[in-house]
Amino acid sequence: MARGDYRHLVTFQNPGPTVPVTWIDLDPPTWFVTLSQVTGDDIGVFIEPAAGTPISSASYLVRGDFHPGVTTQTRMVWESQMFAITSINNVDMRGLEMECRAVPLAM
Repeated sequence: MARGDYRHLVTFQNPGPTVPVTWIDLDPPTWFVTLSQVTGDDIGVFIEPAAGTPISSASYLVRGDFHPGVTTQTRMVWESQMFAITSINNVDMRGLEMECRAVPLAM
């Protein structure tokens, strides 16, 4: 994917060590990515642990240059929306590109 395709400027944050949780920007905090909603068979279905009920949720594919600080504890902020990163793929294990899955967080 060409760098010009990374049109969404997002901020990545990880939880800090304090309770209640404070969010700390990664270094560097802002990152250009492409953000697209996943459709069709790729939509995630999660099982609610207590009731065992399937829950369908909007899922997004996030692509961009690799950021070593992004984990499944990371949240992503784009404009006024927040997303939880649910998976990270280091494309070809080269540390150059990443593909992440993200779900919107209620605000």
